[in-house]
Amino acid sequence: MRTLIALFVVLLLWTAGLFVFADRVIDSTPALEPAEPADAIVVLTGASDERLKQGMSLLERRKGARMFISGVNPEVKRSELRNVTEGSKRLYECCVDLGYEAENTVGNAKEIADWARGHDFYTLIVVTSDYHMPRSLLELKADMPGTKLIAYPVTTPDLVARGWWKSRKGQRIIVLEYCKYLAILGRDAILSVSRKFGDKGSTPAPKAGSETEAAPDAPAAAGKTS
Repeated sequence: MRTLIALFVVLLLWTAGLFVFADRVIDSTPALEPAEPADAIVVLTGASDERLKQGMSLLERRKGARMFISGVNPEVKRSELRNVTEGSKRLYECCVDLGYEAENTVGNAKEIADWARGHDFYTLIVVTSDYHMPRSLLELKADMPGTKLIAYPVTTPDLVARGWWKSRKGQRIIVLEYCKYLAILGRDAILSVSRKFGDKGSTPAPKAGSETEAAPDAPAAAGKTS
């Protein structure tokens, strides 16, 4: 009986969280115009070309000095992508960079972080789909803890967010994204606890000239993680 009650409570909390997540997605669009220009604009590619169009529109409105498009299909040529953005050719050629390495959201975050650090950008406008934004921000914050991220969610054309529960497609998108979002929250919580206890239990580095430091059999890579 206690097990059934516990399962019911967990299911109730999960369902409540699902509707809170869905409301967050619904209320996120239309996106507010960024009050101040950022260092740059980053776009996470996906099924909708609207992300690219909105990112280019922000660049044309001088909301960032450059734009980075992460997760571009290697088979797509630069000129072909420019046509999709429907933006200025001159601006596209001078101020848009493409990333071809990312294959998922985790890869997007790493690719964007590497690009931003390479340009010394610390304020980014993040453009992706409304339902994808919460998880994207978590991944980006994990890779760029000191960077200010400004969300600019884009409405998903084939998702009626306010009536997501009325269609199988809407249910699949919201529920699946919510589960992925919870998985990232759980991962980050575990890593945070692990780092906390790892720091407490770590062995201090040996002082210079000590026997431990001079021991010939001590492994050279001790303490490194794989």
